[in-house]
Amino acid sequence: MSITIKDVAKEAGVSVATVSRVLNGSCNVSDESTKKVNETIARLNYSPNFLGRNLRKCETNVILVIMPTSEHSLYSKIVMGMQDYAGQVGYDIITAVSYSTSTAETRQMNMLFNRTVDGVILLGTQYDADSLNKLAENYNVALCCEGVKGANVLTVAVDDEQAAFDAVAALIKKGHKRIGFIGTNSSAISSTARENGYIRALKEYGIAIKNEYIYKESYDYDCGGRAFEYFNALAEKPTAIFAVSDLLAISAMHKAIDMGIDVGKDVAIMGFDNISMCEWIIPTLSTVEQPCSKMGELVVAKLIENMNKTTKDNHYYTVDHRIILRESTGD
Repeated sequence: MSITIKDVAKEAGVSVATVSRVLNGSCNVSDESTKKVNETIARLNYSPNFLGRNLRKCETNVILVIMPTSEHSLYSKIVMGMQDYAGQVGYDIITAVSYSTSTAETRQMNMLFNRTVDGVILLGTQYDADSLNKLAENYNVALCCEGVKGANVLTVAVDDEQAAFDAVAALIKKGHKRIGFIGTNSSAISSTARENGYIRALKEYGIAIKNEYIYKESYDYDCGGRAFEYFNALAEKPTAIFAVSDLLAISAMHKAIDMGIDVGKDVAIMGFDNISMCEWIIPTLSTVEQPCSKMGELVVAKLIENMNKTTKDNHYYTVDHRIILRESTGD
């Protein structure tokens, strides 16, 4: 028996009219109700009547990209790649910013539910794997840059673990054996994978893993500086540091400079992402480059293919990364 709008309303504890307003993108609905309705739609696998026609037939030629923040050049570079490819094949890209909140993200997803856009690409998401899998059954959804564990959804990203392994291996090959790690307590796949890559590199090169060389907090900029202060207070200080993001690495580098420590000589620092700032600062930052344009182009190409296929491609595609050595590691 198919799910009806009445079933959604009953399950969500709201009126049928509220469900209808959410589906039509009305702003005359509270954030709380919008979130309840969208979560219920995903959970019940509900397809509104106006979506009963062939969902894979493109009708608007517009793809929505939802970013966690607009203050990150990594996302800007990925979106540029998306726009370059989309424009060539007759599609437009529009963007929205969720500020990493489920309320904003579910509200923005209404553009997909009410057919304002043909598909959505999420550059990081608050949806869990189960919700994403249910959404992907009826809608054209893709993940880019950040996957979700257990999600059977089209995804394009770098191999974060291997990229981190290669970054740490590069430091080891420069003679470093005491390597600090600046990570996060985030549940994001990329953060965990980069930590695993750091640990694997030490193990494969026969270097003991020391808990005192692992500092984890958050992605907030100031955490990098606090991590460096912590490392610098150790009796046996790390001679090199690998951070899971460029901003954390830059924060650590600025703290080192403030403390009179010569970055690139007294300590080597390596980041991850290759944001634009890496080349602007002094010293320039060594890092892992994510091929932003390539990721953007590939995810749009695969998503458009899905819009025109009966069987969707839900593979996890990885693109090649590159280690870039600059002044912060003495290069």
